[in-house]
Amino acid sequence: MPTALTSLDVLAGQYDALMCDVWGVLHNGRRVFPAAAAALQRARRAGMLVVLVTNVPKPRDPIPGQLDRLGCPRDAWDAIVTSGDAIRAELAVRAPGPMLKIGPEDDDSLWAGLGLERTPDLAAARFIAISGLNAPFDETVDDYADLLAQARARDLEMLCANPDLLVRVGDRLMVCAGAVAAAYAKLGGRVVMAGKPHAPIYRIAFAEIDGLAGRAVDKNRILAIGDGINTDIAGANAIGVDALFIASGVHGETFSTGGALDTAGIETALAKDNATARYIMEHLA
Repeated sequence: MPTALTSLDVLAGQYDALMCDVWGVLHNGRRVFPAAAAALQRARRAGMLVVLVTNVPKPRDPIPGQLDRLGCPRDAWDAIVTSGDAIRAELAVRAPGPMLKIGPEDDDSLWAGLGLERTPDLAAARFIAISGLNAPFDETVDDYADLLAQARARDLEMLCANPDLLVRVGDRLMVCAGAVAAAYAKLGGRVVMAGKPHAPIYRIAFAEIDGLAGRAVDKNRILAIGDGINTDIAGANAIGVDALFIASGVHGETFSTGGALDTAGIETALAKDNATARYIMEHLA
């Protein structure tokens, strides 16, 4: 059974590094959670390295500025690793494409410098690359059903820059690229992903941790923190590190009643995805 915590401080001395999710744990897309930022600050003061590991479909370069604008203090983290970082290697080997791109206009940094050509014509595309939905708050996976069927008929690969299925933006849930990729995989389509829970993003994260520490850090001394069961927690299980499940985030109030954690509900949800967490908290604090 997971151990319920009320403060990250009780783990001081047990871990050398934290791999912490961002969206849903550190902020909700509108504002930073002050208690979460403070917890990471204290962890760093206690000697732990903090690497933010996020499925955001962009390279890491613009992320510090975004965190600044949301109110996250710079001393709450040491390094950032993104799904965008991880997928760019896969995109690069498929240049020049052409690719059919699905995603919002502000994702240009993901494709920058890779020499990829784009086409709006599925018949001319060699593969599909998705960073998100074209109109994230106005579309659902069903809006892509015809496109996915046509792509499957041509046996096109889909490269997905964000494996997340859903993310909470303020008080709203937004469908992510991973949901479209999951629908395509259900049709039998070939999907390539590099973000959590897949290995490439963790290879980058481990390299960051070892570089910051100046040595190889034992996996038994690394803790992964996240609110996504099939991404953060499943990924931690796959790479062999302990996991702290944050019960709020994408799940909202599903696992808490009046501030009390629904431990049985959490265990059931984890078991449904064959995932395990050593610790649980309602919010990171």
